[in-house]
Amino acid sequence: MHIYKLSGRNVEVTDAMRDYVEEKLSRLDRFNDQITDARVTLTVRDVRDAARRNRVEVQLNVPHGIIRAEEHHADMYAAIDRASDVLERQLRKFKTRYLKHRHDAAPQPEPGPAEADVEAGLDDVSEFQPEIVRQKRFEMRPMSPEDAVAQMEALGHDFYVFMNMKTGICGVVYRRKDGHYGLIEPSA
Repeated sequence: MHIYKLSGRNVEVTDAMRDYVEEKLSRLDRFNDQITDARVTLTVRDVRDAARRNRVEVQLNVPHGIIRAEEHHADMYAAIDRASDVLERQLRKFKTRYLKHRHDAAPQPEPGPAEADVEAGLDDVSEFQPEIVRQKRFEMRPMSPEDAVAQMEALGHDFYVFMNMKTGICGVVYRRKDGHYGLIEPSA
């Protein structure tokens, strides 16, 4: 298993929890050549919705990116299970893209008759490749983050890009899962 940092917020991380996290994340061993670092945070929160009481956040650093999962559940162990499943799917997708990129960079041999049928679209199994299908341009007028949140809410969006009038830097406000707002700005 790769080395990871496990911490707890408002919860004491017991040996049983540590062992369970290690057991669940050991399923990611087959992606070990891609994972450079991992952080796991277990949090118990005082919230009204019991199903969101326990939160598991996992961040895996991989070459050229970060893979992250955040899951909530009434039971901490179930939240760990969910996060592990999400990470496995994301890592599988990352590895597929990584190998496909390497494969596309290599010279391709001429297809044989059976391979030509597959390339011609006769194969029903195809992988969805997301692409940019829409592009927008808009004028950004300087405003405060609070005004950007008001604009976002007025438009019914989950995020809003704006120019911060105090810093002159482009930023993004967004609605968090917990109902609060977040602000993303580049560091100086």
